[in-house]
Amino acid sequence: MSDPGAVLADLRAESEELDALVAGLPAERWAAPTPAEGWTITHQIAHLAWTDRQALLSATDPEGFARAAQEALASPLTFVDEAAEAGARTPPAQLLDEWRDGRGQLLRALAERPTGERLPWYGPPMSVASMATARLMETWAHGQDVADALGVTRAPTARLRHIARIGVRTRDFAYVTHQLTPPAEEFRIELRAPDGSVWEYGPAEAAQRVTGEALEFCLLVTQRAHRRDLPSLRAEGADAERWLGIAQAFAGPPGKGRAPSGKGTGKGTTA
Repeated sequence: MSDPGAVLADLRAESEELDALVAGLPAERWAAPTPAEGWTITHQIAHLAWTDRQALLSATDPEGFARAAQEALASPLTFVDEAAEAGARTPPAQLLDEWRDGRGQLLRALAERPTGERLPWYGPPMSVASMATARLMETWAHGQDVADALGVTRAPTARLRHIARIGVRTRDFAYVTHQLTPPAEEFRIELRAPDGSVWEYGPAEAAQRVTGEALEFCLLVTQRAHRRDLPSLRAEGADAERWLGIAQAFAGPPGKGRAPSGKGTGKGTTA
């Protein structure tokens, strides 16, 4: 992750895939509700456009970002929804243009930053690669909401590796967010990638283990699906079992997640 070039290329590809989903929609379809309560497709794209602008501000004007973050954090539980609601009042065609322009500027700005630079954010500062990875995770997760609203099944790609890695690295954060003490020992996680290979994390001899499809793991840690709808995911050990019930790869308070669909397949909240 020291070289952000690969993740920036994947972020571009992920954004373009979502763009293709919404670009041809008639204006009235943008008002379709998504699985995120109270959010339409317009809200989803407005949120991504807003967050990309905040990331751009972080990369180009840290002092300006600090002022904006201080203002936003005065309403820590509502500022994300408020920004999405404000953006959702923009006509869809204009909003799409604004999202395209903002994400293009962000990609260029991140590519120009020194690799080792730390960028301010709403939580701890992030490296350029971590910022790009976080943007990819959000784009994929909110893209899942849009796909679900449209009844579209997206083919999983190797870009999921970035989201899976965040999901693994945020294990202790998920425990702390739920006011639990993280386990002292590492877990072993083995995920089947879209190409059939296995992504491995943690020591091979670990007693606490999680296995399953990478897609289902990513749906779980972004809380786009209830665990009951993710049949491939298996936990060995009480701590691993508890983690799969609280996993959260995104910042902020514990998410509500999705209710079980009753169908046994994953359907897609983060902020």
